[in-house]
Amino acid sequence: MPATTGVEAKARTMALALRDAGHEAYLVGGCVRDFLLGRAPGDYDIATSARPEEIAAVFGRGETVGAHFGVMLVDGVEVATFRSDYDYRDGRRPGEVRFETDPREDALRRDFTVNALFLDSETGEILDFVGGREDLERGLIRAVGDPRARFAEDHLRMLRAVRFAARLGFELDAATREAIVELAPRIGVISAERVRDEIERILTEGGARRGFELLDETGLLGEVLPEAAALKGVAQPPEFHPEGDVWTHVMMMLGAMREPTASLALGVLLHDIGKPPTFRVTDRIRFDGHAELGARMARAILERLRFPGAEVDQVESLVLHHMRFRDTPNMRPSTLKRFLRMPRFEEHLELHRLDCVASHGRLGNYEFVRARLAEIPEEELKPPRLVTGDDLIAMGRRPGPDFRTILDEVETAQLEGAIATREEALLFVETRFGAAP
Repeated sequence: MPATTGVEAKARTMALALRDAGHEAYLVGGCVRDFLLGRAPGDYDIATSARPEEIAAVFGRGETVGAHFGVMLVDGVEVATFRSDYDYRDGRRPGEVRFETDPREDALRRDFTVNALFLDSETGEILDFVGGREDLERGLIRAVGDPRARFAEDHLRMLRAVRFAARLGFELDAATREAIVELAPRIGVISAERVRDEIERILTEGGARRGFELLDETGLLGEVLPEAAALKGVAQPPEFHPEGDVWTHVMMMLGAMREPTASLALGVLLHDIGKPPTFRVTDRIRFDGHAELGARMARAILERLRFPGAEVDQVESLVLHHMRFRDTPNMRPSTLKRFLRMPRFEEHLELHRLDCVASHGRLGNYEFVRARLAEIPEEELKPPRLVTGDDLIAMGRRPGPDFRTILDEVETAQLEGAIATREEALLFVETRFGAAP
C-alpha cells in the first residue's frame, strides 16, 4: 500500500470530524479504488450525510463549488452530500438532485462500480453496494446498473470508461462495451472542453496506446477524432516503416511514451496526421508535404477541441518540424543552432526518438543532435545581438521590412562564426548591404 500522505491524513481527519458532529462520512470514489489497488491517489473526496450548511458549520469554512449538487471544497478536499440524480435531459447533467441520508443511494448514481466504493476512516471497513471490489479483482470497468442508462445520463462517461480501462490496465465489461458502441454517436453533444480533457488524460495518465485502441474499437474515435481514425490502413514504404501502416506506427509510439507532457503526447498522436491526404504511389509510397499539411490539420483539430493557444502552437511546431532531423548532419551551423534553440526542444527530440524506435530503429540523427546539444554552449545557441534596429537607424537607414532581413543575416554570420564583435557586425552590414542611401 502507498504511504499515507498529508492530504490523505487531512481527508481522514475531516471525515472523522463530520462523524464526531453526528453525521455519516466516508472517503469515496477514486481514492478508495486507488488505495485498494496499491496506487497513490491523485485526490481525495468525502461523501457525507451532512447538508452543505452543516458541512460549513463543522469546519467553520468551506467554498461552495456545486451548490446544486451539495459539493463543498474544504482545504482542497471535496466534501459532498449523499445524493441521487434524476431527470437527465441533455446527456450532460442531472436536472434534479435529491439529498440522501443513505450512502447506498449515493453509490447507485455513480458511473462505474470501481468508483462507487466507500471507506470508513475509523474502522477501515469498505462499503460496497455494487460489486466494485469484485470488479477490481477481475480487472473490469463496469457501469453501475444499466450501462445504457448511465451513458444516456452523461455521455462523457463513455470516454471516462475508456480512460479508466487504459490507465488501470482493465477490460471493459461486455455490456458496458456494447452500450458504448451503441451510444458512441451521442458523444457529439458533449462540449469540446470536456472531450478535450478526457483525450488529454487518456494520452498522459498511462496506457495511451490501449486507450486509443479502445476508442477505435468502440467507435468513439471516429466521433471525436475522425482524422486519427483515418490513419488506419494507410500503407507506408516498408524500407522505412517495417512495422506496418500509419495507425500501427502511431500506436507503437503511444505505447513507448513514458510520462509525456500533454503537448508531446499530442505531437505523437498527430505527427503523421497529414499522411492520409498526401498518400501517393510513384517509385514508392510517398507523403510529400505531409508535415506542412499535418501542422495545419493539427492546429485545426486542437482549436476545435479548445486546447490552449500555447499548447496548440507547440504541437503545431512538433508536427511541422518532425522531419527535419534527417537533415541535421548536413545543416549549416546557423541553421542547426536555430533548430536546436526552438522552444521546448526536448519535446522535438523525444518525438524524433519515438518516431525512430517505432519504425526503422535507426537513432543516428538522434544521437548526433544530442551530442551537438551537449557540445554547444547556451550562449552560442542564442548569442546577444551585435546590431540592433537603433544601430541601423544611427547608420542612416530608414526603418522598414528590410531591417528584419539585415538583422537576420547579421545573426546568421554570427552563428556561423564569421563575425564576433559589434564593429565586425557594422562592417558586415555596410559590406553586404551597402552604405545607407
